[in-house]
Amino acid sequence: MAQLKAGEVDRYLQKPDLSKTVHLVYGPDRGLVAERSKLLAQKSGVDLDDPFSTIRLDMDSLSADPDRLMNEAYTISMFGGSRLIWLRGVTNDPSLVKQLERLLNDPPQSCLCLLEAGDLKKGSKIRDLVERGKSGQAIPCYSDSSRNIASLVDEVLQANNLTIGLDARQFLLSQLGADRMASRAELDKLCLYAYGKSEIHLEDIQAVLGDASAISFDAVTDAVLTGNLKQFDLALTKFSSSGGSNFQLFAAMMRQFQMLDKMRSEMDASGKSASVVVASARPPVFFARKAATEAALNKWTSKAIRAAHDRLQTALLESRKNSQIDINIAHIALLGLTVQSARRR
Repeated sequence: MAQLKAGEVDRYLQKPDLSKTVHLVYGPDRGLVAERSKLLAQKSGVDLDDPFSTIRLDMDSLSADPDRLMNEAYTISMFGGSRLIWLRGVTNDPSLVKQLERLLNDPPQSCLCLLEAGDLKKGSKIRDLVERGKSGQAIPCYSDSSRNIASLVDEVLQANNLTIGLDARQFLLSQLGADRMASRAELDKLCLYAYGKSEIHLEDIQAVLGDASAISFDAVTDAVLTGNLKQFDLALTKFSSSGGSNFQLFAAMMRQFQMLDKMRSEMDASGKSASVVVASARPPVFFARKAATEAALNKWTSKAIRAAHDRLQTALLESRKNSQIDINIAHIALLGLTVQSARRR
């Protein structure tokens, strides 16, 4: 099956298999779809500025000329060399499905068909065709994980010859959301602000990003850990209205409880206070969150922390099975933990 797992995509894009005629780049993160499509187009070796070599199409142009994709794909370049057919806004249009069947079964010579699509569900006609076709490659684009966001930060700062301290980097990561295009735009804005400097400082990030981050988990996380019911309601409402991913929220919460488990175990084994353990934590706890972390460690026992982590994991699986009510599942699970924390002394 010609489908990449999310963790394999970046490695594949460094050296894509251009012998495959059709590449389908799809997913809910439109910014990431656009970025990966552009990278794949650049890797094709085709001159993207040559209108005879790179043919840019959309679904409207196919509506006006239903056979356009197939005709372009089988056209031999006037001056030789490879050609790129770049089709955006792909849908499960019956005419397009028919053309793709032929392209996959009878691949044209020296032509790459690059298709950009939104969130195609598993089993949709276009996605199924490309995944099953020997000449096709499906490339999924889902919301950035924390690791991917960190890699993006490193990539952009390195390209601009900028460094960043550990505390400033932690704060920057907390301010970036799961949408690749929005995150890159914020980073580009930050680099422009820091033009002429050699290092990004916390003050730079606060000046540029402020409260404009698409998604921040800290307010929700701290409210849950410390049992602040009023703050929890406000923070979760703000998070939901920002378009935040519940998967990302669950993942962030689970990482917090894993971190707490490690630190609480150290407290129990050594007799050290919460403040001492937090101060020596590696990786270090961001200074703005030290007070909430210390408060949580004094409230939660190791047994309770592990039970909370298991509860989050169960809720995450339940939300994946029932995506239409995932926000309700998240709210119930997190509210329950907030109430539990509030009752602890």
